[in-house]
Amino acid sequence: MSKRKESIQSIADAVSDYREGDVPQRTPKIIEQWAAQFPDEAQDAILQEVAHALSHTYISRSDMTEFLRGLVTHEKFCGGDPPAFWKTANILDIQLGGNSQREMLAMFAGFLKQEIGIDLKGCGKDGGPFVYIDDGVFGGGRIANDLAKWIRDDAPEKCEVRIVVAALHTGGEYFAGKRIKEVRQATGKNVELSWWRIHEIENRKYFKDDSDVLWPTEVPNGALAKAYVEYLTEQPPKYALQLRTPGSVGKKKFFSSDEGRILLEQQFLVAGLNIRDMCYNLPETARPLGSTLLKTFGFGATVLTFRNCPNNCPLAFWAGDPWIPLFPRSTNSDAFLKRLLEALRAKRAK
Repeated sequence: MSKRKESIQSIADAVSDYREGDVPQRTPKIIEQWAAQFPDEAQDAILQEVAHALSHTYISRSDMTEFLRGLVTHEKFCGGDPPAFWKTANILDIQLGGNSQREMLAMFAGFLKQEIGIDLKGCGKDGGPFVYIDDGVFGGGRIANDLAKWIRDDAPEKCEVRIVVAALHTGGEYFAGKRIKEVRQATGKNVELSWWRIHEIENRKYFKDDSDVLWPTEVPNGALAKAYVEYLTEQPPKYALQLRTPGSVGKKKFFSSDEGRILLEQQFLVAGLNIRDMCYNLPETARPLGSTLLKTFGFGATVLTFRNCPNNCPLAFWAGDPWIPLFPRSTNSDAFLKRLLEALRAKRAK
């Protein structure tokens, strides 16, 4: 088997359960179609580096199962007495957009019942800690909005909130923590936060040289790249160009080498610029390397789960028509429609 075929098969095997039942399985044929959109001379290296990265960053259903099942009886999390802890813990279901929290809670409820015989309805007492479970924190905006509203409207005057996610980006943790601190001060409520995760991923600007996300070391050639840099640095609000100093694969070692990382950064950046140019329905915040409110080349996330690809990942992963995506996304609109249909079916069943 050629190295190209090995890389393609490795990707197909790693992501075999991606949005299972919602989209066609990511077969070698689909992966070939996606790779064919890149320059011929770069395709093999891109496939090899993507295969390496996904072997570290893709969170399968099995990975999530192990994480959530382990949480039920986690010695430190539960203080050595899981049944007593979960009977007092208040499980939050407060997500304002999307289905991720709802789906994580459905998984967790099954493990809670299997491991210690407690239903979600049997959880929670006044004075007990609150637990917020989701698949990931990227920019931090979603969890900040969820908890800010909950703190203002529903949180007791004093409480503990434990945030449990599969992937925690340090920049998102900082942003969400800062926003929640402001709400605490405004409301006068004493809300103590703690964070629990599978992956802690460095993406703060100060630590960009040791970051774990795609962060370019240089500006590629071409008119689109030149125009985008002018947009970043010359159009208000003006942002200084932030480039990574080469020489590191990051603290988590998601990349095989700095050369492989740089190749992926450059190829995904060029592809993302082209996608922005051809896909007119993308919002401004859909940066070439992933959605973010900040004016940058993009968020650069490489972590995705079996249930969805975050829009913080490069456009080359998920953007649609006329681009062929490797990981078609489920959007918040899809989640809203799904909830609406489920509510209608439930109403008819009564």
